[in-house]
Amino acid sequence: MLAIFHKAFAHPPEELHSPASQTGAEKPKLPEETLQEFLSHHPNSTSSMTFGDAAVLAHVRPDNPPHSKHQRLFCGFDDIYCLFMGSLNNLSSLNKQYGLCRSSNEAFFVIEAYRTLRDRGPYPADQVVKDLDGSFAFVVYDSKAGTVFAALGSDGGEKLYWGIAADGSVVICDDKELIKAGCAKSYAPFPKGCMFHSEGGLMSFEHPMHKMKAMPRVDSEGAMCGANFKVDVYTRVNSIPRRGSEANWMDWDLNDAQGHC
Repeated sequence: MLAIFHKAFAHPPEELHSPASQTGAEKPKLPEETLQEFLSHHPNSTSSMTFGDAAVLAHVRPDNPPHSKHQRLFCGFDDIYCLFMGSLNNLSSLNKQYGLCRSSNEAFFVIEAYRTLRDRGPYPADQVVKDLDGSFAFVVYDSKAGTVFAALGSDGGEKLYWGIAADGSVVICDDKELIKAGCAKSYAPFPKGCMFHSEGGLMSFEHPMHKMKAMPRVDSEGAMCGANFKVDVYTRVNSIPRRGSEANWMDWDLNDAQGHC
């Protein structure tokens, strides 16, 4: 999968950008160059969608059986688009819980969960993602709201990377070599057990009351790269700001849910 978002719509942690990208021998590429390289890797099985200057989504059409552990899915509904990798062991029960048909795949479920949280909250977003049982990574782009949401499961079954392109765009991809070539030193592994929202930032869905800490990252040549991000067990978030249901849905917490029962 490959997702590229203009810097005006995605606001990644500052530590992801490495000054070494500008001073090293290898420089970051423009988003269109990274997209063309991705498409060239699988010329007969890739497709992409462009949303003006805001975003690009691309994926390799699956050549594996449905519901395999290595699925690569792409789905769009109601101007919301989802790239999904992996599989959910409890998809059937989740579809039933959300009132979806039994045949709905993981990408469609993630879109419906996002819509529910955005429009009909309050639900704690970390709890919703924590309830996903399986190996997964996904990226959601809400083209109406211009927001980005991404998450990576905690079991390590799927890999995801993110970085900064030459024009400041955010690149999210499962191909490490592609993102290294496109973002130079300004890339890092997406942290396991975490989710990112373009307005709410990066947080752990396993330990939502703890802050994320950026750890300096050095490559094999000794150059500083985009930081690793880990849960800081020594700090806690005292409170999560509360907003209306049409605002950033990552800001809902459990107290909101209880207050509306």
